[in-house]
Amino acid sequence: MSAWVTKEVMRWGCFCSRRSLWQQSNLMGKKSPKYTSFPSQQLAHIWGTKHHQTCLESNRVSSVRFYSKGTIHSEVLEEKEPLSSPLAKSSLPDENQSEETAPKKTQWTSSLMDRLQSCGSPSDVLELTSERALTFKQISSCLCHIWFSTKKMSTDNQRYELQLMFEHPGFDVLLQQAMTSVGRMSNGDVAYSLLSMVNIGVPQDSRVIQTFLRNCQENLNDMDERSLSILASCLRNLEPSNNADALKDGLRMVVEARLPEIKNVKALQNMMRMLGKDAPMGLKRKFEEKALSMSNRFSLLDSQHIITAMASMKFHSKPLLDICCKIIQENINGIPFNQLFETMQSCRQLQYRDLELLTDLSEHAASMIDIWTKKQVVLFLSVCERLAFCPTAVMEAFAGKVIENPKVLTLKDLLCVVKVYSTLNYDLQHRRQQFLDSLMPALVSYLPKMSSFELLKVVYHLCLLGHFPSALLEPLLQSSTLEKFKSTDPKYLVNQERMFQTVNLCLHLEHPVLPQPLTVPPTVLGAPVLESRAVIPELSQCLQSMMEDQANTTLQERVLLLGFYFIDGVITKPLPSETDSGGAESRPRIAVLFPAPSSFCFGTSHPRGTLALKMRHLKTLGYDPVWVTERELQSTPEEKRTDFLRGRIFPEHRSQAEVEKLNTNQEARTVQSS
Repeated sequence: MSAWVTKEVMRWGCFCSRRSLWQQSNLMGKKSPKYTSFPSQQLAHIWGTKHHQTCLESNRVSSVRFYSKGTIHSEVLEEKEPLSSPLAKSSLPDENQSEETAPKKTQWTSSLMDRLQSCGSPSDVLELTSERALTFKQISSCLCHIWFSTKKMSTDNQRYELQLMFEHPGFDVLLQQAMTSVGRMSNGDVAYSLLSMVNIGVPQDSRVIQTFLRNCQENLNDMDERSLSILASCLRNLEPSNNADALKDGLRMVVEARLPEIKNVKALQNMMRMLGKDAPMGLKRKFEEKALSMSNRFSLLDSQHIITAMASMKFHSKPLLDICCKIIQENINGIPFNQLFETMQSCRQLQYRDLELLTDLSEHAASMIDIWTKKQVVLFLSVCERLAFCPTAVMEAFAGKVIENPKVLTLKDLLCVVKVYSTLNYDLQHRRQQFLDSLMPALVSYLPKMSSFELLKVVYHLCLLGHFPSALLEPLLQSSTLEKFKSTDPKYLVNQERMFQTVNLCLHLEHPVLPQPLTVPPTVLGAPVLESRAVIPELSQCLQSMMEDQANTTLQERVLLLGFYFIDGVITKPLPSETDSGGAESRPRIAVLFPAPSSFCFGTSHPRGTLALKMRHLKTLGYDPVWVTERELQSTPEEKRTDFLRGRIFPEHRSQAEVEKLNTNQEARTVQSS
């Protein structure tokens, strides 16, 4: 009776290999979280049902708890007889066989491992597993090889092969064998098997996954460093569940206790990633200390992985980042694009920028412009833009590629290119108009595919570049398009209104030549977005001190122009020939700006898109814009700040040293734009 009950529990707890997978999909109504596009893949489940879970280990009594969808199943089985499922007996041979059968077993094991290496797909592995009964070690090896065989496949090929795998009758048998043998596997095999099953898309709330998680909980203290590393890598991709969360909490405590003993850099990286941003700051500091102590052993790959691990933890360690980036800088030519891009993305997330590294990356990318795909170049430019770094050589070279054939770019890539060149305010000089004109046919061809918001963004960024194509402006300002903006999510509304206000100002101030006059209706402009920046005491004090010896010169602080542009100070000078006559608007006006550091391209004094547009419009309105950065003001001794500001604003008061400094800055801006 006991054997029959065990057999029935296992048969119904696993998927029924004799049913078609389409029938199972309708029966269970479950979906695979990873491969939902294939109905057959929705069935790779060893689901927890209302049946109590049986004891996994045949020779000991244990209370097995199994969490599924928030329900806890527990049962204590009396030790009357071992697990007696015919499948378990036939497919899980005893590892300790007699001496007579040992040579045959060794021969089969050796043959299986050799033949696994020649299996190029999951189906090949499953065909191999059906030939003969597997040992516990072989079950783990087969699961691992199924995963390995799909890693280098293209996305489409991988999906197809995984579909075939889920439809193969041997797959449910293999998972059933894995579940019944988990108690006899080594900790390393359990960790590798769990990682493999998760990565090939076995549903995480399935019974087999939850059983393996429970086994890991029970044996966590006995796992060695490598097993913990593999388990950490697996848990990083697991969705929240009672078993997964409990295992993560347990692993965190074990890792914290064993941290001083960790010797493998890869293990350290995996544990850092698994703990993630929710790790206590004290533990993050311990990881930092441990990583610094191992930094002399960092390889190039270790350095990249440590950076991505810090990004996962949202933990910025400048000493560690400096060490890793130095290693990357020394080996930059040996880094594949995907790893390079991931590292740059992690640096952006950590708000870490190193000018020497970024410059070397830019030079490397420029040398690869004919080797990388256009998509890769666009991705590189995109991450540089987010780092506020202008890779001059790449921008120049890629513009030539775009001019040659802009139609090879996708809509997403085109939008990104326009954004990068406008945000970084890159001036192509004599090729500027040719570059912009080459973009237009491709952009117009994508109009039917653009969303209204994408159309607004591309028009906004073209306006930053001083380009006003009627072929895009007219569709944007049509009533049918504007109507769609009324349903914008409130969290995006401020940004949307800001872009419309910018487009409106450009049309009114720059008067572009268009087939018909265009204006932005007030309904999409919203209320003026007033900058609420407080008075900067250091700047205000210097401006007022400077004005004391300026006859017939007035100062206005915190001026809001056109309800859009905030000016820290407006200085109105007397007319050269008349000191007491003439209206204020006819007198020379200087707009003193105190822009944020983010308003400039990193490492330069070259203004980015919005600041460049502001200066362009101020000049149109008759102002002479002059900016002073926080760094310049703070680096100047307090007693010299007034003289420094006077020399910056009034050229006639500049010393020779200040003139040379300004010339140097101007040359730097020219180089940045050339």
